[in-house]
Amino acid sequence: MAASPSRAEKALLTRRRMLDAAARLFAERGWARTTVEEIARTAGVGVQTVYFTFGNKRALLKEVLDTAVAGDLDPVATLDRPWAREVLGEPDPARQLALQAAGARRVLERAAPALEAVRAAAGTDPEIAALWRANVDQRHAVQARFAEALAAKAGGVLRDGHDAASAADVALAVLGPETYGLLVSGRGWTAVRWQRWAADALVRQLLP
Repeated sequence: MAASPSRAEKALLTRRRMLDAAARLFAERGWARTTVEEIARTAGVGVQTVYFTFGNKRALLKEVLDTAVAGDLDPVATLDRPWAREVLGEPDPARQLALQAAGARRVLERAAPALEAVRAAAGTDPEIAALWRANVDQRHAVQARFAEALAAKAGGVLRDGHDAASAADVALAVLGPETYGLLVSGRGWTAVRWQRWAADALVRQLLP
């Protein structure tokens, strides 16, 4: 006979259920049209449970985004995750860029709807605008670390005079949710096709 889940396990399952409900509603209806009451009803919990767990709707949106990007509830920084360590440890520059594109695809397949919900709401809500700017800064910081590694592997010589700073800018644009959303959601590309295009674009832009 299986053991009954502990109180902590039940709380984690309930938190996950609320996050899943919020993620689905934010993606379908947007930030403004999604209410805490609807999230609670969809998750099968009381409204006060949502407020007790997350504090407010903005904090819930932030955790939805963080969880979608990470793929789990573990408090592990992006650069400490296995896929990022593989990128940094890959000795071949072109292969590193291919791994960056593959990692970005896996993240965006999960997180693109949450990222779009945040981006869309940023135009009308100053606190969410700050959340969006922080997300862009975080993505740029990851790409800056990757670009530093890329430049070192390429002997300090990148295409067209790029240095690590501008290489990070290029990767931020190519691997960003805006480009992914335009081609995958907007133009019907598959995520795998986008990954191949992104890897090729990075190689053509950055490697001699």
